[in-house]
Amino acid sequence: MSPPPSICMYGWRAWIIACVERTMQLPFKGSIQYSVCRAIRYVCSCFACLLILTVPSFCSGQSTQNGFGQDPLLETLQSKGLLTSAEVAAIRRGDSHESSTKTLATLLLRKGLITKVDYDRIIQQNDAAVSRTAQSAIPGPPLISPAAPAATERRHNSSEPVLTRAQQPPNSTEPGAPSIVERSASIAINEALAPVRVFPVGGVALDDHPPISINGVGFMPYGFIKTTVVEDSSSPNGDDFPLPGFISDTGPDGTPEFRVKIRSTRFGINLRWRDINPKWTITGKIEGDFEGNYNRSDNRNLSSIRTSNPSLRVAWGRIDYQFNKSNSISALFGQDWTLYGSSTLPNILETTGLGVSFGTLYERDPQMRIGFTHKARGFTAMPEFSVNLPVSGLPPSTANLAEQLGYGERQGPDSNRPELQLRMVGQWQLDHAQGVPPAQIIFSGFEGRRTAVVVGSAIPTAYRSTFSTGLSTGSKQDGWDAEWQLPTRWLTLVGKVYSGADLRWFFANELYSFFNDATGLTNTVTVPSVDGASNVVLGTNPSGQQVVAPERPVRDIGGFVQLGLPLSRIFNANPSGRMAGWSIYGLFGEDQAKTRDINWLAGTRHGSAMIIGTLNYKMNKSLSFSFEQSLYTTRANPEQSLPLYRGVPSRVWNDMREEAGPIFFF
Repeated sequence: MSPPPSICMYGWRAWIIACVERTMQLPFKGSIQYSVCRAIRYVCSCFACLLILTVPSFCSGQSTQNGFGQDPLLETLQSKGLLTSAEVAAIRRGDSHESSTKTLATLLLRKGLITKVDYDRIIQQNDAAVSRTAQSAIPGPPLISPAAPAATERRHNSSEPVLTRAQQPPNSTEPGAPSIVERSASIAINEALAPVRVFPVGGVALDDHPPISINGVGFMPYGFIKTTVVEDSSSPNGDDFPLPGFISDTGPDGTPEFRVKIRSTRFGINLRWRDINPKWTITGKIEGDFEGNYNRSDNRNLSSIRTSNPSLRVAWGRIDYQFNKSNSISALFGQDWTLYGSSTLPNILETTGLGVSFGTLYERDPQMRIGFTHKARGFTAMPEFSVNLPVSGLPPSTANLAEQLGYGERQGPDSNRPELQLRMVGQWQLDHAQGVPPAQIIFSGFEGRRTAVVVGSAIPTAYRSTFSTGLSTGSKQDGWDAEWQLPTRWLTLVGKVYSGADLRWFFANELYSFFNDATGLTNTVTVPSVDGASNVVLGTNPSGQQVVAPERPVRDIGGFVQLGLPLSRIFNANPSGRMAGWSIYGLFGEDQAKTRDINWLAGTRHGSAMIIGTLNYKMNKSLSFSFEQSLYTTRANPEQSLPLYRGVPSRVWNDMREEAGPIFFF
């Protein structure tokens, strides 16, 4: 029995019920016909109920010009907040099923719910379906293409929704903001934990449909608002992040502190320029935070503690050229993370210091960088080389604060030579389970030099005949490291080991830099450098010559290891439920300066270590909560007089630190 034209006014369910009532008029009660008809009516009623529950409302599709109509997938996406009512209405207004599919795919791509690979595959199959429809009367293809039979088969399992739930926010590759994991399948899973990666291997993949486009330039803003409460059992320097101990003494109770912290909030924008040749990709990034210096102005003096200035983190432009599917080349110009030491970073809540001199080793530098990527048989190799701004990490003395405000530092640039860095990355898929990012092994190194200048007027009278016009001296800087990032479906292990000389600029070396080796010299005198950042030692050698004491770098060794467990995946939580965002991390890091070197400085700090546990709950792609318990420790140099802690000589300084709060991503 075909449905009448008015069926769209009532729907399939009402029409089925009306048909049953019209065709099953019961005879006179008590007759044989009555009993038979009653049984038939019972069977037909059951069948009608089944139809009511299972037959799709195709009339809704007719009323929306053959679009999606009252599609349960759209309703599910809207109920979970992945689509707005306006977006759903736009999809339903499509001229055809294929048009609606394209609109939906575009929206999902913009929201980061599917990758560019997924989008291209859907559009390709959708276009093929349009061609077939033009040649026959067969309706358009379903949203999930039959080309992926495994995904389609699992789609009908009610416990596994069709769309993957993004566990991480996009554009958040910095610590405290875990990065998104790209995947090709559209099956709901609990993600493995992705390492924090600030360098792409190969080309930069950005959205082909940025939310803002002006004159051919695409803009994609991103960032997060981070508010935490912090309590330190000992914070002798008054900072809102941990520094090594024994830099200064504390009060009798260790100088505990409590803070509510907001200045770790971060903002940035990704850029993309289009080129007529698809082999060229031109991208850029500008990123900043509010972790700059505190303000001093007439309207901010009283409230300077809550008025930290914005500061630049990275700003660069990048050019990529793809020769073929296996080989590409890239060049970057601007300020970015350094090749040496910055490839592997810990995923912790405290990101202002990020383990300064506790074993992390990282930095951001102005640089010019070139890289080459080769892919073969499931393995990707990428060597990179950069020419960097030469730096020392020795700003002018407090007496020369105006000079620091004027030019930052000068002992690096005064070397009149660039700093050279390189790294080699190998990437492969260690665990082929779904939702697991590839593994990486990284080796990196650098070489540089610092120079201290002393003007002639600062030379003591006894040495002026030898150094009448002044002098310059300096020390070398170099280092190497090995890093690993090994994500699997059940755990993620990352870490690094490093060694080098004068790693102060990279937030290591117990913050020492160099020492003056006055071995064998007599009649020594100390002369300040032109910027007051360091002292130069003059003396007389055994031959009676007046010389400059050699400056030698303080040597250092350190590293960290961090283990992450995806709790929601381990305990098989519902990927689309509220329990899908749990993870926990444990970290140990250590940095240690060579005792023989720091003895020349009468250095009191020998080594520092940190133990950190971080519990994260990601409520959705835009909101997460974290709690972090940590212990920071510094050991005194046993070959020097013990430094003061709590007013008494001590061998160990400890800071028991708690930090917790939400992070809002955008």
